[in-house]
Amino acid sequence: MSTSDSPAAAPAPAPSSSNGAPLLELRGITKRFGPVQALTRINLEIPPGQVTALAGDNGAGKSVTIKTIAGLWPPDEGELLWEGKPVHFHGPREAEAHGITTIYQDLALADNLDIVQNMFLGHEPTERGLLNEAKMETSAKQTLEELSVKTIRSIRQPVASLSGGQRQSVAVAKAVMAKAKLVIMDEPTAALGVSQTRTVLSLIKRLASQGVAVLVVSHNLNDVFAVADRVVILYLGHMVAQGPVSEFDPSSVVDYMTTGRSARTVDHAAVPRSAGQEG
Repeated sequence: MSTSDSPAAAPAPAPSSSNGAPLLELRGITKRFGPVQALTRINLEIPPGQVTALAGDNGAGKSVTIKTIAGLWPPDEGELLWEGKPVHFHGPREAEAHGITTIYQDLALADNLDIVQNMFLGHEPTERGLLNEAKMETSAKQTLEELSVKTIRSIRQPVASLSGGQRQSVAVAKAVMAKAKLVIMDEPTAALGVSQTRTVLSLIKRLASQGVAVLVVSHNLNDVFAVADRVVILYLGHMVAQGPVSEFDPSSVVDYMTTGRSARTVDHAAVPRSAGQEG
């Protein structure tokens, strides 16, 4: 587990991924909004095929971090490395072109369109100037099946008729269709019931099992320990701890989130492996 001695201290470089080079690396990222310094020298690695949980209290810098990665806000200092090469995103489209998809809490789905239309929105295949509806339906159905989404009655039902968990499934499937290499999910289980939450967490694990990197922003520590391979904790714009989820417990995460430090140690023998740590 990597930590800093205090919130004001520069965090140590993130540890290297056990799977080789990280998919995305943030080096010394600093972001200011006028007199407010939202992020200070953030070092972070996101490996492929793993779920990284980004935790922190309100105002910790989680939203600024993901929006910087997504190309909405360029950093004032530091650099982003994508697949080992420095990148400068001048907008979300450039980030998406590299394979980064961000699913915000509003999901950005069109309620008046059906599932297939949403999954292909802006990327509709055509043949002789006409929409290739058959190809769209086949691809949409196949993608949902590969993600083991079984609760949707018809791929032609309007998105407005879907539950929160089903809408998340469609948003994730849309990212898969776009061949995303990194999927950022902002509070994906907020306001969901128990069964819908279980569905979304299973979907997150399935994404990682397919080699996709997943960055999950969540206040729900039960969700974090259910799916995360790694945990990154922000406090007042500083990265105060990161490492494998086995090196944390809920109490230590709360300590870091609320004070920027923790004196607690984890008894590894006493911490059961979560569903996200099987295999």
